[in-house]
Amino acid sequence: MTKSSAPSRERIVAGAADMISRRGLSATSIREMAKHAKAPLGSTYHYFPEGKQQLATEAVRFTGEWVARSLRKELEAGPAAGLRAFLDLWRKIVVESDFHAGCPVLAVAIEEPPAGEIPPALTAAADVFEQWEGLLADSLRAHGAEAGQAAQLATLIVAAVEGTVAMCRAKRSTQPLDRTAEQLQALIAGAVKG
Repeated sequence: MTKSSAPSRERIVAGAADMISRRGLSATSIREMAKHAKAPLGSTYHYFPEGKQQLATEAVRFTGEWVARSLRKELEAGPAAGLRAFLDLWRKIVVESDFHAGCPVLAVAIEEPPAGEIPPALTAAADVFEQWEGLLADSLRAHGAEAGQAAQLATLIVAAVEGTVAMCRAKRSTQPLDRTAEQLQALIAGAVKG
């Protein structure tokens, strides 16, 4: 790590992801993202000359890969372990932020795009969800689930966990995660018995 006081590109991206996870994309300006990352606005535009959409796209990709790294590692022990890690990761985020932060990928995905336009951040969100689904489906298939069922269950897991994170924020409780975890674990157990 360098001793330079200049903010790194990754720190700006991570700060943007955190800000989007708390406020959504529309409610967050590039100036606020830079401030949140403790970065000068000029540095932010240096790294992201296309502005807010470019930074948001990178924040979504950053989050996607951060979660995927955790999933890949935990899925080595099987789909149930991967699910637990996925749930634990989001539980930690909502609890440590006192229910103020959720998933920046979901936050970007639910934004209304400009008419006739598909912003790159939205495309990145779709790619991230597909990546997470693919990792889960591959693990389910490797542990005996039929291919079609594995794909459907992987989609259900990602959708359920993302929705549950939003519910936790609204209810200011982790109870939705507990309930979702129990049901998804049962579905995985049924799918891999083969």
